[in-house]
Amino acid sequence: MQMRPVSGLPLIHVEKPKYKGAKRFEKRLFDIVFASAVLLSGLPLLIGVAIAIKVTSRGSVSYRSERIGINGQPFHMIKFRTLLDGADKLVDKLVGLNESEGGVLFKMKSDPRVTPVGRILRKYSIDELPQFLNVLTRDMSVVGPRPPLAREVKTYDDSARRRLLVKPGITGLWQVSGRSDLSWEDSVRLDLFYIENWSMVGDLLIALRTLKAVFGHSGAY
Repeated sequence: MQMRPVSGLPLIHVEKPKYKGAKRFEKRLFDIVFASAVLLSGLPLLIGVAIAIKVTSRGSVSYRSERIGINGQPFHMIKFRTLLDGADKLVDKLVGLNESEGGVLFKMKSDPRVTPVGRILRKYSIDELPQFLNVLTRDMSVVGPRPPLAREVKTYDDSARRRLLVKPGITGLWQVSGRSDLSWEDSVRLDLFYIENWSMVGDLLIALRTLKAVFGHSGAY
């Protein structure tokens, strides 16, 4: 492990993830148990949300977004739809209003494409619950770096590209350290720190901090 400056921040040079071999099995077992528990216990909520989306706006209940996973492999991430039907076509028109520092991510606190039900789902991060299906299909992990879009990966430098050494996660160190309020550079730094310093206890703590961040609506938009 080496330190190297990127955009003025000392980032960790990561060659391989901390978890491999028996630890990889341990992490996978945690993913299966945690994801299954969430989906089974939350089934009534999932059904209720699906009905609310269907009766209040036009379009499908779920939204599949192509993301880049481990080793640069694309996959379709599943979320509850929170945007108006055809909202992706409006991104180019709204790009000038992007509030993300660094411009890599697209963020707007008052995104006009979000439906009324979608605002509630985003406030409590309920729209992300279907991603636990991605965990069961091995595309994602419960804890890991944020799953990026292909257009975001194209802007990655060598340091940011190391995030692709592991499976992306539903939550992660940077999500519980400020979520949308963090700068791009800080999110990269935290993800690389997580990859290099992974532990099962760390994953459990991040999961608990995620619940606190969700109920406190910290940086959620």
